[in-house]
Amino acid sequence: MEKRKVLGRGLDALIPTSTPSIPARASVLDCPIEDLRPQHGQPRKAFDEERLEELTRSIREQGVIQPIIARRLQEGRAGDPRYEIIAGERRWRAAQRAGLQQIPVILREATTQEAFELALIENLQREDLNPIEAAEALQRLLGDQDLTQEDLARRVGKDRSTVANTLRLLKLPAQVRELVATSELSAGHARALLSCADQATMSRLATRVMAEGLSVRATEALVRASLRHGSGRSTSGTEQSASVRDLVARLQRAIGAKVQIRDRKGKGRVEIAYASYDDLDRIIEKMLG
Repeated sequence: MEKRKVLGRGLDALIPTSTPSIPARASVLDCPIEDLRPQHGQPRKAFDEERLEELTRSIREQGVIQPIIARRLQEGRAGDPRYEIIAGERRWRAAQRAGLQQIPVILREATTQEAFELALIENLQREDLNPIEAAEALQRLLGDQDLTQEDLARRVGKDRSTVANTLRLLKLPAQVRELVATSELSAGHARALLSCADQATMSRLATRVMAEGLSVRATEALVRASLRHGSGRSTSGTEQSASVRDLVARLQRAIGAKVQIRDRKGKGRVEIAYASYDDLDRIIEKMLG
């Protein structure tokens, strides 16, 4: 399956066209590498190793062209970092790898919350967040600021439906979210799976999508079929879960008769076929032991 890191029309659907604002009088200072630290709660949790190494080679040859943005920390113990990175952590990491002792920095006055919002917007602009990181960061803003989705959409510069669709990814089971976060499953596949009746079905169908390399369109069709049969557990051999098929086989061996299990959202019925009243008596005797 082709690995993609897009969410619908792409994460750029969430990106304002302008960069985080910097005061017109902001000056650039050369800051010792060790005086900086990454932002606590930074929305970005993973860095692409190949892209980081490419940036390291570029910085080694040309230096850091674009200053990072940081805020001053309260005075701590001697030797503690003096500044917290708001935007540019990847450049800071690459500069360390390249062996630089100093890096250009623009200082910005910002509260912890303002720093988080700036980091979120900067990462969205650079498409540096995977869809799950973006959803988690937006959810944090919703909770921390007590915003509506419409307020949040205005804050990040996009329409409410785009933000809502991103946040919906958090309804995926943990194992499916991990597949999306690592680009093993695209956000398009994930959105299709969100239409499933329950999380168990999402997980089961995600496994099948991965195993068979299904396209987004094929995944949508698979989900529609699962809904027609109730949580994806039809009585057909292709749709019925492995655990149910195993149970059917065990029952048939035990009583010597054809058995069907019809399941819908954890409820249903067991059907046992008999050829005559004598056959029914035989089945009952086996069941009663």
